Amino acid sequence: MAPSLLACDFARLGEEIAAVEAAGADLLHLDVMDGHFVPNLTFGPLVVEAVRRLTKLPLDAHLMIAEPHRYVDRFVEAGADVVTVHVEASTDLGRDLARIRELGARAGVAFNPDRGLDAVTSVLDRIDLLLVMSVFPGFGGQAFIADVLDGVREAVRVRAERDLDFVIEIDGGVSPDTAPAARDAGAEILVAGTAIFRSDDYAAAIRAIRGSK
Repeated sequence: MAPSLLACDFARLGEEIAAVEAAGADLLHLDVMDGHFVPNLTFGPLVVEAVRRLTKLPLDAHLMIAEPHRYVDRFVEAGADVVTVHVEASTDLGRDLARIRELGARAGVAFNPDRGLDAVTSVLDRIDLLLVMSVFPGFGGQAFIADVLDGVREAVRVRAERDLDFVIEIDGGVSPDTAPAARDAGAEILVAGTAIFRSDDYAAAIRAIRGSK
């Protein structure tokens, strides 16, 4: 379970992080948007650095930014354990993934709902995490696009066929209602923002999304 901090109350950032930690979060998802690659602007390395000081949970930095190679070093230095770049934004995906690993972080690649797994097939042996977007990136609270689950299933198949070991993450519209289908398809990390931070009970929301009691 990876709560997306984009949906939390930033005026109470430390309290929100402590609350989802206590509620059973496994890692924290950080949605970095530049107002260029996506039509929204969120935060940069300084916020990641602040979050790093507030928790020992792994930090999953999802870079929804143009020219990610210009900023990878800064996010790793800020404390990100995983750095994920978009195939649509990178000008040299192999270079960017290699640099992330060279810096000691885990490398992730993401693709949008209008792309298939074939967009990233050539780099699957160079990643630690595959992020399947189940909404178009830019804003929280969007409806889950179920068609992307075909890409999750295909990723599971290809991973086994090629004896690879990346984990599969899904992000966008994940809730207690949509999570079962995502889990059944093979998603192993579920990113959820509004479904957790807009709930009255973070622990209950996380249990419902995870499928545990």
